[in-house]
Amino acid sequence: MPLRSTAIKPWKRSPRGDRSSLPSKMAIDIASYSNEPVTLAIVGCGSRGKAYSAYAIAEPNKCKVVAVAEPRPKTRKLMSEAHFVDKTLVFESWQDLLKASEETINTVGKRLADAVIIAVQDRMHLEVTLAFAEQGYHILCEKPMATSVEDCIKMEAAVKKANIIFGMGHVLRYSPYNKAVSEIVLSGELGQLINVVHVEPIGYFHFAHSYVRGNWSKEEECSFSLMTKSCHDIDLLCHWLSPSGTPKRVSSFGSLLHFRNENKPKEASDAKRCFDCAYERTCPYSAKKIYLDPLQKGQIGWPVATIVDGIPDIENVTSALRHGSYGRCVYEHDNNVCDNQVVNLEYTSGATVSFTMIAQTERICERQSRLHFSHGEIIGDMNTFTVTDFRTGKTTHHAPKSEGGNHGGGDIGLIRTFVEAVRTGQQELLGTNVSEVLKSHLTVFAAEQSRRDGTVVDCEKFEQEAKARVLV
Repeated sequence: MPLRSTAIKPWKRSPRGDRSSLPSKMAIDIASYSNEPVTLAIVGCGSRGKAYSAYAIAEPNKCKVVAVAEPRPKTRKLMSEAHFVDKTLVFESWQDLLKASEETINTVGKRLADAVIIAVQDRMHLEVTLAFAEQGYHILCEKPMATSVEDCIKMEAAVKKANIIFGMGHVLRYSPYNKAVSEIVLSGELGQLINVVHVEPIGYFHFAHSYVRGNWSKEEECSFSLMTKSCHDIDLLCHWLSPSGTPKRVSSFGSLLHFRNENKPKEASDAKRCFDCAYERTCPYSAKKIYLDPLQKGQIGWPVATIVDGIPDIENVTSALRHGSYGRCVYEHDNNVCDNQVVNLEYTSGATVSFTMIAQTERICERQSRLHFSHGEIIGDMNTFTVTDFRTGKTTHHAPKSEGGNHGGGDIGLIRTFVEAVRTGQQELLGTNVSEVLKSHLTVFAAEQSRRDGTVVDCEKFEQEAKARVLV
């Protein structure tokens, strides 16, 4: 029978204990029955926190949200009410949740939940992960691991020391489509994988929303766009090329080419906001078109749901657009992350990869891939794919059924797999581990160094030097 902690509900405050006495491993776990739902604490109740926690509503016999931490009052209230979370386990900050957990561990020897889902801003991932790993929680962390090479290495070390189940928000691996492609790739039935051409079309208004007006617009506040947007693409590519090869060399080119002040249409004149712009109805990046027009048709999901606290309506969305960053002209922002980038990878097996990340597309995140093998070819678009066997000349068509939700069912696929890994105590169910997650992240950092320096980067040397700087 697997060992798991048992949630405490409700929690009552007691004198604060000495944190230095907390165990670094799962020493205080007690036996649990396999038919009990895995209990979750949600740290960050935005779009990603809601996406993962939805599984608890869909499958209440599998998992249950028992605690939440979120600074926005309306967002916090909506999440806690949706999951019937006891009021004593609803917190304004992750620090308050951590403190409550510490006191409960010290007084009754149990954690508040089996696992923590970390869905806060990227720059906070390391601090939050280290804190809850130290208390022995299993962790599902939204991508990316962290925003610097050093922090990613520190996270790997902390997770390994804590000996916990660790999941990464690389949701592409877990969609029915990519699982079907991966099964064929890794089976070897088409021979050796020699080359992959992979394109991520971000979507013209998606990029404007997230990477010009939104939380990922400035590298110094989050990270570069290849990391924040495409780290799970690089992870998927590494997955396909393993175990026969690992990244050997990388080169990259890219820039912020379009979303710059000098590209502002002359018709927009000196307007700073879409509400004041004569060109607004013609502009593809009009905030009215992106947020207000869909809202007036009853659409309250992404992206409009992300710009207000609580449920979007005409009044609060209009206010957000008149006074906040989401209503500003995309050519009047101080964004600085790339809107186009190419990455070329050579693997130790000799295989090569070409990856393109591009903002200006009609499709939103519907990747296109061509995988070339010694004896065949796979061509797909995240919805359907064809497999051609050169030996028989036969082409078969595949249309894996999506489970709904984001990323072609990848969100549900990941949280379901993570919950089962926690329930059974089997990291291998996730198909990866924290060290593999780190390696794919380091490949992304190496690609960005290549773009900045104009050099070809040796991935193995890059990893060795990075670890030498941190693990002293």
